[in-house]
Amino acid sequence: MTGPAAGSAPAAQRAGFQPGADLGRPPVPSDLALPVVGAKLLTNADGTVARVGDLPADTRWVPLGTLDGVPAWATDLATADEVPGRARGWASLAAEVPEPLATLAGRALAVVTWRRTHRWCGACRAELTDQPGETSRRCPDCGLYVPMQLSAAVLVAITRPAPAHGPDELLLVRHATGPTGLWALVAGFVEAGETLEAAVHREVGEEVGLRIDRPAYFGSQPWAISGPGVLLAGFTARAADPHAEPVVDGRELTQARWFGLDALPAELPPAYSISRWLIDATVTAARR
Repeated sequence: MTGPAAGSAPAAQRAGFQPGADLGRPPVPSDLALPVVGAKLLTNADGTVARVGDLPADTRWVPLGTLDGVPAWATDLATADEVPGRARGWASLAAEVPEPLATLAGRALAVVTWRRTHRWCGACRAELTDQPGETSRRCPDCGLYVPMQLSAAVLVAITRPAPAHGPDELLLVRHATGPTGLWALVAGFVEAGETLEAAVHREVGEEVGLRIDRPAYFGSQPWAISGPGVLLAGFTARAADPHAEPVVDGRELTQARWFGLDALPAELPPAYSISRWLIDATVTAARR
């Protein structure tokens, strides 16, 4: 639960984004600043990340961690008029900045949103207090401990051999909500008491009526679009019956089709998403 302590290693040695709830010191003007306005992030007018010194001296900061050794802080603003800049959604920002910065921005949204929606004790209604060095809160009256929780979701790239000895085919689907024009992967949230692998089998069965073999873990990505604290876990799998056709559930999906890996549609998920990483990796593996 506790983030890496500021003294665990020299800051300059910690490359990439390192989450942390205790940076060991207060913010200084040169530190990175990620103001959150509603469900958007505020950047400088030119799209670059702000610095602590760009905001008023009385700003209340929440530690996020470090980016290439530089401490980063978030703050919750009532309106975008409090400081000059551009209010942008996470998807817009993630499409333009390097991956470590996109992850940091997603953490800023997640932490600020969680703090905004977890101010009061759900058991006795007292105001919660922050736990030092943790992204968590505790009730001073009844002792209820409230950590920031993650919601795990899975997505899976399902392939099958193509007829006539052609290239393998990949199952792509169109969702009933969200970016409905994209061809994406089967995905869904993990239920309580369920393993990631079991969730993959269940979601595939529920959404497209197929059975799969050999689900293999691919990687994961924090995902700030589906809500604060969402963690996507990606898998690859083979269709158990290479002749089976998908049948969409009619609720979450509107279409499902097999596509040859050499003839994928243009309307694919964005390059910063694990969904696209899975699709690209599947194509690359097939060419070897």
